[in-house]
Amino acid sequence: MSKLRIGSRGSQLALWQANHISTLLRARGHEVEIEIIHTTGDKITDVALAMVGTKGMFTKEIEEALADGHVDLAVHSLKDLPTELPPGFEIAAVTKREDARDAFCSRLYSNIENLSRGARVGTSSLRRQAQLKAIRPDVDIHPLRGNVDTRLRKLEQGKYDAIILASAGLNRLGKTELIRQIIPAQIMCPAAGQGALAIEIRDADSGTRQHVEFLNDDAARAATTCERALLNRLGGGCQVPIGAFAEMRNGKLHLEAIVADPDGSKVLRESRDGNFSDPEQLGNDVGETLLARGGEEILEAVYGCGLALPPQP
Repeated sequence: MSKLRIGSRGSQLALWQANHISTLLRARGHEVEIEIIHTTGDKITDVALAMVGTKGMFTKEIEEALADGHVDLAVHSLKDLPTELPPGFEIAAVTKREDARDAFCSRLYSNIENLSRGARVGTSSLRRQAQLKAIRPDVDIHPLRGNVDTRLRKLEQGKYDAIILASAGLNRLGKTELIRQIIPAQIMCPAAGQGALAIEIRDADSGTRQHVEFLNDDAARAATTCERALLNRLGGGCQVPIGAFAEMRNGKLHLEAIVADPDGSKVLRESRDGNFSDPEQLGNDVGETLLARGGEEILEAVYGCGLALPPQP
């Protein structure tokens, strides 16, 4: 079998993901190497992500290595991938999804509702911030950057009373001790693609496509395609206050989505069922509805303040 080179970020979670995929590929008889590539997002650690105006900040350098033929495939957290890939690349597979929901982590409190007034909560996500502020406007939200270990260590050191992280990353790394609440999507709608891994390749590389196609999970592909269609319709990158979560319910693809003002003063929610066979249509339709209900004004204000990534083409 062929030798495959995987491009990955160097964080503990990114390497877990790359090693997970490499194990599956080795089981098929491939020789696999992992190449660590440092991205723009990895180098900017002292600024909240929402203030960084670089599209694809966790993927650009990896895609350059793909384009040069230095690596054969890249393993990404799907939520980090822009909804429109640069020319020359494709998502060859979306793996079986981990829990897409967010996790409330704390040493002191059992859930969001029990937070004391003025509690210090860490997150650098405008999406999480907006939804938390909507239900708990009395807590203080502070920026939180770094890898999973760094964020958990800051919590354990008492720098935060609670932090909010993706359940998927905590589960994958086995760092679940401080999880106190898995937040329902109806309370905190996840980011589009959260919990899923994407395998990116050069779009003309049919050989690698054939090697990785067994990794694709149809349910995860449909759900995340729907979520990313909504995100694309709203012109949003991964750091804007937009949430999207799709799943199968009673034979239909069900989508929950939100657009929110960063201060939580206005949260627009929309849910709808659609056909599993046409996930993009469902995402586009819900996106149109949210824009018509006031989402366009919210997003224009966010972009105008320079708080988020510029709209994608």
